[in-house]
Amino acid sequence: MPSKIIITIPPINLQMIIGVMGPEGSYSERAAKLWALENGMRAAEFRYFADIEDAFLAAVKGKADISVIPVENSIEGSVGVTLDLLLENEAVIVGEIVVKIEHCLLSKGEPEKIKVILSHPQGLAQCRHFLKKHFPEAELRSTGSTSHAARLAGEFEEMAAIASPEAAERYGLKILLSNIQDRKENHTRFIVIRAEEKISSQKTLKAAGDKREPYSEPCRSAGYELHSRPETPETGKEKVRLSTCKTSLIVYLEKDRPGALYELLGAFAKRGINLTKIESRPSKKELGDYYFYIDFEGHTSDALIKDALEDIKSKAGPKSKANTLKALGSYPAFKTSGSSGLNTGT
Repeated sequence: MPSKIIITIPPINLQMIIGVMGPEGSYSERAAKLWALENGMRAAEFRYFADIEDAFLAAVKGKADISVIPVENSIEGSVGVTLDLLLENEAVIVGEIVVKIEHCLLSKGEPEKIKVILSHPQGLAQCRHFLKKHFPEAELRSTGSTSHAARLAGEFEEMAAIASPEAAERYGLKILLSNIQDRKENHTRFIVIRAEEKISSQKTLKAAGDKREPYSEPCRSAGYELHSRPETPETGKEKVRLSTCKTSLIVYLEKDRPGALYELLGAFAKRGINLTKIESRPSKKELGDYYFYIDFEGHTSDALIKDALEDIKSKAGPKSKANTLKALGSYPAFKTSGSSGLNTGT
């Protein structure tokens, strides 16, 4: 009688892997944990990367299922490297979250001993007036993240960091001063991205017993479709109810064509589509040549939005130009408690 052969199959890791800018204690980590909690991903694994580019590319290259990336701040504006990465890589936005920024001055020593202050460039910029008033002689040094600054500040008493309260706890630092940012209302918007062709994250959630499909039409069930109503005399279109979705796209316009931007905006205005953000970003090919980044309410599957995108495509730059119209994805718009939504400028 042949002997039995026992084969041991190693367990399959069904955890969602979320890439963030590290190390631990960063605002990116806070945003990722909040987003994971809101989407029922309590068992998610967080992987930390040195900077925004590494965290972004982690999702694109499969080192993470998704990544949570800062895209704009209410004081310092958009994060340029994130906008460039969205243009240059095949990534899709599947969510967003807005986090209140509470900068603290952290150190092992006392305020009078501080000679060097460390933080991410955005952190230093958001506290510019505070630093000039209270530490005019201190040397300011940029780091890859606020939490990296906190980790470094733990090495010497004459060093301080501008970082979060979580970073103080994580690296054993004292909070010398709280809420030192120049503006009380300081918020950063983070986007959640994944590789465009990646679908394994949906399969992972299903295998783990999660019945929701956060990347498959995630905001359709709670929203109302925007659709065409030819009988409306003013615009020929009617917005039945605000969608809970937001869509982001990048458009290139010929710089020498008069009225090109006016026509682009008109494609939204005449259909009653609400823009939540529009800004230009240099193409880096020649002076005065720009891409336009646009966020608006609605989903690409809405009939009205489809019609608008076809109109925009006909008005965009020459067909020889790469990325003339690039849709970055439709996703649930972030909402503050007790309000219908949050304009991305806050």
